[in-house]
Amino acid sequence: MEQVILISRLLSSSAFTMWLCELFLWLDLRVLLWLFTFAVPLGVYFRNKKDPPNFPPGPPALPLLGNVFSIESKQPHIYLTKLADIYGNVFCIRLGRHKTVFVSGWKMVKEALVTQADNFVDRPYSPMVTRIYLGNSAGLFFSNGNVWRRQRRFAMAMLRTFGLAKSSMEQSICEESHHLQEAMEKEKGEPFDPVPLLNNAVANIICQIVFGRRFDYSDHNFQSMLKNLTEMAYLEGSIWALVRCKLYDAFPALMKRLPGPHNGIFSNSKSLEASIRGEVERHKLDLDPSNPRDYIDTFLIEEKHNRNSQLGFDDGNLVLCCLDLFLAGSETTSKTLQWGLIYLIKDPHIQDKVHAEIDRVIGQTRQPTMADRPNLPYTDAVIHEIQRMGNIVPLNGLRMAAKDTTLGGYFIPKGTSVMPNLTSVLFDKNEWETPDTFNPQHFLDAEGKFVRRDAFLPFSAGKRACLGEGLARMELFLFFVSLFQKFYFSTLHGVELSTEGITGATRTPYPFKIYAKAH
Repeated sequence: MEQVILISRLLSSSAFTMWLCELFLWLDLRVLLWLFTFAVPLGVYFRNKKDPPNFPPGPPALPLLGNVFSIESKQPHIYLTKLADIYGNVFCIRLGRHKTVFVSGWKMVKEALVTQADNFVDRPYSPMVTRIYLGNSAGLFFSNGNVWRRQRRFAMAMLRTFGLAKSSMEQSICEESHHLQEAMEKEKGEPFDPVPLLNNAVANIICQIVFGRRFDYSDHNFQSMLKNLTEMAYLEGSIWALVRCKLYDAFPALMKRLPGPHNGIFSNSKSLEASIRGEVERHKLDLDPSNPRDYIDTFLIEEKHNRNSQLGFDDGNLVLCCLDLFLAGSETTSKTLQWGLIYLIKDPHIQDKVHAEIDRVIGQTRQPTMADRPNLPYTDAVIHEIQRMGNIVPLNGLRMAAKDTTLGGYFIPKGTSVMPNLTSVLFDKNEWETPDTFNPQHFLDAEGKFVRRDAFLPFSAGKRACLGEGLARMELFLFFVSLFQKFYFSTLHGVELSTEGITGATRTPYPFKIYAKAH
């Protein structure tokens, strides 16, 4: 039934669509029956195929299907974090035929991502990912080897050139903040959904770096891209997508022909790729090799110089890299700002202290700058606590052991899929004084000065850490301060905003409405 609800949300609510949803569910049940027909003989085979000595423990699994039906669908990261209390910080669960080792807690996640960074840097092969990314040799997120290293270095250089190192980027964010403020003022004191406006503003920053321009909030193509981004981010990260991905990897020929929610990932990605490809073609028309304007221009120039190389400089990979930059550069920052509104509306006392500090340091007329951050320790601590409690990326991308190794005393064979659980780090009771409570004091010392915390990993860590972390920090600070400099936020009378959220590739608040009153 949850499956039908998910599909119906993605499609319209007509009677015909409901009939299709019923059909999809019936087909999925047929697939399950087909799988169970072979479960007994295959189960015998897999039972006889024992784990290697000292392999991580885990919960009992069904033959062939593994632990698919035991994972809690709404809050899978919470379920997986609790499993660590039973089986330890290194344990294994089975999704279909595949074994995935989950790593929990700050110390063990640091061991995997930092201490053994070289051993857990690659992504495992996935037929489902291959259908989107042309194998493990395209894009920024799922590629491996020389292509990944070269493209990551190139993307980081471009983010510095057209983002952090470009003095005008700070001004661009402030100008976009002004557009965001104007859009909120147009609501004229009426309750409104802030999510579309935040998505517009944040996405326009990565648009300026990648496309060299911003879009008006009413632009149809811009809104179509954002819609596809939002749906793709949800579908890629939902627990149903994780289950589907493993079933797809186990039976790619069968799953490719079946309808269902997994197909939404492919249709959304194709629509986004078409939009990005249109931008690439427009760039080619007036490309000036002596004066690149943005990421696409510089990539096209590099493509001419590396035409015969195997480093990923081709039009197809350009589109996929742009796709990854949009997914990483818009979804996470927008979701963080959404959670920021929720937590500060729920605790007016904290919102009042933020307003007081901003009024004292900046005032209500001067636009904020990054130079203000050291003088706004409480506001900075609040932003960090929003990132911690918002838990925007609750799990992490799958990794693969490059060689036989050990984690937490357990043997991890070469080729094993490994998933670091970032939720378990951000809520590690050994690292945070009040892990389950929104508490800005986590980032303040006794004198009220800002302090960094090692277990603060919203951007992950190691060689696969978020490549846009510096830009995201700048955006979060400037957008947040601009909003709370201008407005006092509240919600409908008698409404209690939820902090549970909807878990996908990013963790999204349930729909909510706010008032933005001039401060």
